[in-house]
Amino acid sequence: MCRSIKTLRPPVLPEEATEEDIRAAALQFVRKVSGFRAPAAHNREAFDRAVDEIAASTARLLDGLEVRGGVRTP
Repeated sequence: MCRSIKTLRPPVLPEEATEEDIRAAALQFVRKVSGFRAPAAHNREAFDRAVDEIAASTARLLDGLEVRGGVRTP
């Protein structure tokens, strides 16, 4: 599931993941889970809220990770 979402943590991404990278990954995840590329107007609020919440959770996760050892690839 969501194989097209790139890994956002170092060392796979040499620089820090940007807010744009995190939001793009969250959007891909919500699209995959919901089955909607673009939701209908009556689902827009729930869709957008999910993207916001997942992006925030992802940012917290990346901030809390400590990567040790050599270069690893997914």
